[in-house]
Amino acid sequence: MALEGVRVALDPSPRQEGLLLSHAGAARFAFNAGLAHVKEQLEARAAAKAAGVPEAELPGVDWSLYTLRRWWNAEKAVLAPWWAENSKEAYSSGLDALARALKSWSDSRRGRRRGKHAGFPQFKSRARARAAWAYTTGSFGIADRTGVQLPRIGRVHTHEQVQGRIGEDRIVRATVSRTGGRWFVVFTVERATRVPIPPSGAPIGVDLGLKTLAVISDGRVIENPKHLADAQRRLTTASRAYARTQPGSSGRRHAADRLAKLHARVGYLREDALHKFTTNLACTHGTIVIEDLNVAGMMKNRSFARAIADASFGEFRRQLAYKATKFGSTLVVADRWMPSSKTCSNCGTVKTKLSLSERTFRCEHCDLILDRDLNASRNLAHLVTPSVAGSGPETVNGGRARQKTQQAGQQATKPQPRTLTGSDVDRQPATATT
Repeated sequence: MALEGVRVALDPSPRQEGLLLSHAGAARFAFNAGLAHVKEQLEARAAAKAAGVPEAELPGVDWSLYTLRRWWNAEKAVLAPWWAENSKEAYSSGLDALARALKSWSDSRRGRRRGKHAGFPQFKSRARARAAWAYTTGSFGIADRTGVQLPRIGRVHTHEQVQGRIGEDRIVRATVSRTGGRWFVVFTVERATRVPIPPSGAPIGVDLGLKTLAVISDGRVIENPKHLADAQRRLTTASRAYARTQPGSSGRRHAADRLAKLHARVGYLREDALHKFTTNLACTHGTIVIEDLNVAGMMKNRSFARAIADASFGEFRRQLAYKATKFGSTLVVADRWMPSSKTCSNCGTVKTKLSLSERTFRCEHCDLILDRDLNASRNLAHLVTPSVAGSGPETVNGGRARQKTQQAGQQATKPQPRTLTGSDVDRQPATATT
């Protein structure tokens, strides 16, 4: 069995939207109340330790989800007399988020957690906190073809036919959240493991970039939509309007909503374009080769950080990775230090230097003249289809193994510039003559 997330946009009525906000507030309240309880325990332990109490006699601090739930059930009548207005899953979800945050903080202090250091949890405010909670028990699921059932809220209409996307598979969890003024529910579905039939398309290499989003080794060029750049003027205007409002005012809330909706729209457009592109690649090609880009390092360049973030190289790789598994194709990630742009895709000769401004690759050995990105994508494709001519250096495949390029046949005369065909002709510069 495998777990898969199915995201559905909700279309709640005004009354239902009030109930959704109430549940999100309940989860936030439980998180803050549990955090205050844990901080009281930590302060009591620190005070006892300062008073000279032996280590073995110090009061214990337990922030496991089980302990937090027991404490909440014992104190909820006093802390929140209105608790019955919302589903118990909303409070449980807030306590679960607190337990996870405290565990991450504790593991990070002890060196047991990989990645960025996790700080101590902070109290959540209504203005800043993400409105979200999850259902793990209760009568939640699909109501009908275009509706979902949520406890204490009832049937909520959806913007799409959700029944066809989930089918007869079992739903184990439902996470409701609000982003950019819109409500979504993500169903965690348990699906039977299926053995997909690998696509019959030829292996390809994909070279990502900023001028064009991707250049594929078969000659296709995927233009960079630049959604953030297109919306930058509206975002700037909305940001200035937000900055001029008074903190805590209703005008500030409205300005924040307008700004959030603009950012969310950019994200939706970018996500839609990437999903269509990656799905097409995974469904039509049996093997796909990409580069192992250091996106975090690239983002440190102030000149290109915004454009790199808008292109979403990391999201492209993430989507392609799970879709390759889903559709039966194979994703090969080339070594990070492979000189794909400096290597000639015809003879294998590697240039010592290739500036970023040189958009056309010119080989001094075999006189190949080709678009820089297309040349790089073909070198990536050669990792799984080693048909590189010439006696150039070794190339590195996705498994970091090395393979010798094939030898080219002897040539009686000095090689002339290649005559490119098909889509390559359109990409060849007019100066590619001798």
